[in-house]
Amino acid sequence: MAEPTDLSDGAGTGDATAPSPSPVHPPSPLPLQVLYEDHHLLIVNKPAPLLTQAPPGVPSLESVAKAYIKAKYAKPAGVYLGIPHRLDRPVSGVVCFTRNTKAAQRVHAQFAERDVRKVYWALVEGAVAPDAGVWDDWVRKLPEESRVERADEGEPGAKLATLEYRVLRRGRGPQGEPRAGSPSQTACTLVELAPLTGRMHQLRVQAAWRGHPVLGDAQYGGTRPFGPPAELSRDRVIALHARRLTLAHPFTKQELTVEAPLPDYWQALPAE
Repeated sequence: MAEPTDLSDGAGTGDATAPSPSPVHPPSPLPLQVLYEDHHLLIVNKPAPLLTQAPPGVPSLESVAKAYIKAKYAKPAGVYLGIPHRLDRPVSGVVCFTRNTKAAQRVHAQFAERDVRKVYWALVEGAVAPDAGVWDDWVRKLPEESRVERADEGEPGAKLATLEYRVLRRGRGPQGEPRAGSPSQTACTLVELAPLTGRMHQLRVQAAWRGHPVLGDAQYGGTRPFGPPAELSRDRVIALHARRLTLAHPFTKQELTVEAPLPDYWQALPAE
């Protein structure tokens, strides 16, 4: 069982195994952490609780990325960015943008065909067992709501959600933040989640339905706080991070793997 010694060290500046990209320029004053950049792709580390995409006037990762490109390349006109995938608002981690229409078509096709490999890290309540396995569930999106519920195979709107998981480490909670109660109430587990399907909120609900809600995820039964305090629910984060993304470069066809460092508010887990 792999055990990272410290969750906060992550991947440093975001390592990418890739076909020789253009070197990333010195950090922009804009709040954007670039993990990989060339003429076809812009891959960044999304902070939570920033939206990936939003209407004009509402802060979003897309608008920040467009401002970054416009400033860096002194573009007088509009900036094109394709968005082949998104992360939920309270989730941090790797997001891939495409910088031209040909790249957008090719990368979108990879996501549609499930050729892109995605790996997430999550801190969840309780002790996950066994140490590795596959979770299968039927889920259904609730009409007019931004959440899903458990469904039975064959029910209208039911879709199969499948993921592979692996326990990375066990502990008593980030920053040693135990609740009063028994050890089983304070235990938490760092797990690596690899979705094989792309259902709405599937990582969050599949963990929660097994008694292991993501820390901070009150929407799906989480009882333990996580991250910086926030008055509004929309400003709260959860302990789910898109750690790694692997795809074929849209032009060179070489495999490209990009890893996102964890946010500063993730801390080391003490040993059991």
